[in-house]
Amino acid sequence: MPKIDIRRPHQLSIAEARAVVEKVAARMHEKFGMEGHWQGDTLSFSRPGVNGSIAVSGDAIQVTAELGMMLAPLKGMVEQEIRRKLDEHFS
Repeated sequence: MPKIDIRRPHQLSIAEARAVVEKVAARMHEKFGMEGHWQGDTLSFSRPGVNGSIAVSGDAIQVTAELGMMLAPLKGMVEQEIRRKLDEHFS
């Protein structure tokens, strides 16, 4: 199964970064039916065909995801969209 692993540095406090991740997660739920829950400073998410996490630390965001067979051909597009959203919210 294809994996995505992206780390992006940021200048926000952990609380501010979590708020941004929460906003993005709400949009993911709305747009793709993605379910998520927090465990400490890590948001785990899943829906049929993908599962992963967004870990928030004091200086970086780490996005990891594993794509199922149906989404495997779209890995490049999914990764590009994740990078675009990270740039939009954490640059």
